[in-house]
Amino acid sequence: MKTLQLNSKTKQELLGNLLNRNPGSYTQYEQTVNEIIENVRINGDKALFDYTLKFDKCELDASKVTVTRQEIEDAYAKLSPDFIEVMKKSADNIRVFHEKQKRNSWIETKEDGSILGQRILPIEISGVYVPGGKAAYPSSVLMNVVPAKVAGVERIIMCTPPQADGSVNPGTLVAADIAGVDEVYKVGGAQAIAAMAFGTESIPKVDKITGPGNIFVALAKKACFGHVSIDSIAGPSEILVLADDTARARYVAADLLSQAEHDELASAILVTTSQKLADEVSNEIEELLKTLSRADIIRKSLENYGYIFVADTMEDAIDAANAVASEHLEIITSNPFEVMTKIKNAGAIFLGEYSSEPLGDYFAGPNHILPTNRTARFFSPLNVDDFMKKSSIIAYSREALEKVHKDIELFAKEESLTAHANSIAVRFEK
Repeated sequence: MKTLQLNSKTKQELLGNLLNRNPGSYTQYEQTVNEIIENVRINGDKALFDYTLKFDKCELDASKVTVTRQEIEDAYAKLSPDFIEVMKKSADNIRVFHEKQKRNSWIETKEDGSILGQRILPIEISGVYVPGGKAAYPSSVLMNVVPAKVAGVERIIMCTPPQADGSVNPGTLVAADIAGVDEVYKVGGAQAIAAMAFGTESIPKVDKITGPGNIFVALAKKACFGHVSIDSIAGPSEILVLADDTARARYVAADLLSQAEHDELASAILVTTSQKLADEVSNEIEELLKTLSRADIIRKSLENYGYIFVADTMEDAIDAANAVASEHLEIITSNPFEVMTKIKNAGAIFLGEYSSEPLGDYFAGPNHILPTNRTARFFSPLNVDDFMKKSSIIAYSREALEKVHKDIELFAKEESLTAHANSIAVRFEK
């Protein structure tokens, strides 16, 4: 990792380098993605099965594309009972946390006879995308599906790429069953996003698509937005640790490495007021790397997007954290709760040395699907509201409208919309 003094120049260089990881930077793949989407939109299942054969080396047809109940039962048999029990505990924690987010419809009636309100209802069909192969994460299945279930979504479908033999990662299938997925389809990539966005003979059109994926999946979600709602266009994972001289270097190093192992584009940043801690963390990283299975990936990640910044003051360190707006922010200081009050931008905030980031990834309950690439400045973690839609309610009596009809007519005429004005005026003609 690069160790630098934090100043305005190094901060700007950091922000510029992080922007290179934005999915919007990979425009060279957009034409390929758009062609896949258009083919699936026009040709439906045929295109879907052709792409599955081409990219996944799996031959499918309408009779094989849906995961059967027997396949799910077989998946349970392939996993350890302990792991299944842990997934159930995690799902319960996620459910309890997200139930606190649910809001109810409301109505307000005034004495003049006017009624205003908001009707809040779940979307009807939600689609979740789950990567396959070495990037299969059952935890993401839980995080995508449980909030939708809490919201009351009637039908949840899942798409995930098959292996060449037509099988699906057993952890993915068991997590889907625990979370409450209604149907699982063996399709992946941009073609799966297109199928859920437009519908095919086998796969229904959904109202919203959530879930992570590679650059082709991210660009497909971006291209289909508007035809369907999406959670976000997620970039590579990232962590920023904000620490002072009370932090333990080994803990900090371990937490930085936990995100760097995701892929070569992942970012791990330490901002500290202690040169001593910076040096110790750098040494600990080298020691820990000797024991980690994904050390090659981690080294590339740290070489490209790993930083240790030494700040003159905690105020400077906090300013840098707010500028980066990291997906995951750990605060390991003498008073983390006080520091937290000054944080404006972060996807998830972890307080204290025993609140390591993987706690949020797997078990605590808050959603681990978080804004990346500095979008925490204006986006939020996936939540129950993402699966809800809101309708405004307006009901005026004659008495209530009579009090304000001239104001409305004036407003409409100022915008040269005389038909709007007339729509109100005719109700009070002599």
